Amino acid sequence: FETGPAIYVVLLYVSALLFGFAEVLRDNANQTILPAIVEPDGLEKANGRLWSAEMVANSFVGPPLGGFLVGIGFAVPFFFDAGSFALAAGLVFLLSGSFRAKQANAGRKVAWRAEIGEGFRWLWQHPLLRALAISLGVLNGLGMVGFATFVFYAQEVLEIDATTFGLLSTGGAAGGVVGGLLAPRITRVLGQGPSLFLTVVVSIVAPALIGSVSSWPIVWVAFFVFMLFAVVWNVITVSLRQTIIPDELLGRVNSVYRFFGWGAMPLGALLGGAIVAVSEVFFSREIALRMPWWIEAALYLPLLVYALPRLTSEKIAAARQEGLDRRAAEAVGDS
Repeated sequence: FETGPAIYVVLLYVSALLFGFAEVLRDNANQTILPAIVEPDGLEKANGRLWSAEMVANSFVGPPLGGFLVGIGFAVPFFFDAGSFALAAGLVFLLSGSFRAKQANAGRKVAWRAEIGEGFRWLWQHPLLRALAISLGVLNGLGMVGFATFVFYAQEVLEIDATTFGLLSTGGAAGGVVGGLLAPRITRVLGQGPSLFLTVVVSIVAPALIGSVSSWPIVWVAFFVFMLFAVVWNVITVSLRQTIIPDELLGRVNSVYRFFGWGAMPLGALLGGAIVAVSEVFFSREIALRMPWWIEAALYLPLLVYALPRLTSEKIAAARQEGLDRRAAEAVGDS
């Protein structure tokens, strides 16, 4: 009996780890396979719809459905999950066609370290992609500075209960859904460069506003706008990567690129907690909980200076055209 709970905890950790591996593999495979299904001109629309669908399922359908299933039985959500994964796998198998990119080193075994190194070098030697990867790392890392202690901020500064906290979390989800649907239209009206630049501007204004107010509806709006433009950024940059990276390198370059974004997040969370701990020594608890949002906004300012000359519509269009020309040449060669 005494070893039972310990075994359950170990199984829980192992399951969480495997789910993490699977999610990373699925996300990367999803972005890698899409160019084989959708024409280049339709990538932004397809990516936007995918993001909107995921936001709806993850934030609006999944949580209430999970609560309902737990009410039926504690184990029911796990069996439901297993069934949904089996259904998803079946739908993937229904995709017809060949999705394996032609490898320059076909028939020769390549060490995975060498493949990762090749992906990193390709990314780093591409000026636009390098600037996008660095910008993403800064955006995601600093984005976690405020969110690391957000629960305490909501409880002690906004003074909201659990129900209102749940409602507050829908702001970002709703913004993500709208951003996914409107991203192609926004980029068509503003241009891709200005849209990316506006995302950085919103990333400065939103945390500065959140850290300065005590009204949860205003924070809801800030989350809505912030996530709307975050998804616009994702739609633009993912679609661009799918166009400019050669098919045989797309998976590994995409993995390296995503490492910049996800790898910076734990560092940002650590910084956010440290800011609150240090600020409490010199200021009140309320100011200490507001401080991460203000510092986050201030640290975004250098990114604005870095991004402005590097992420222009002209450079994006040139890189995209180069990718399209390479694909056209490869298609002619295959024929």
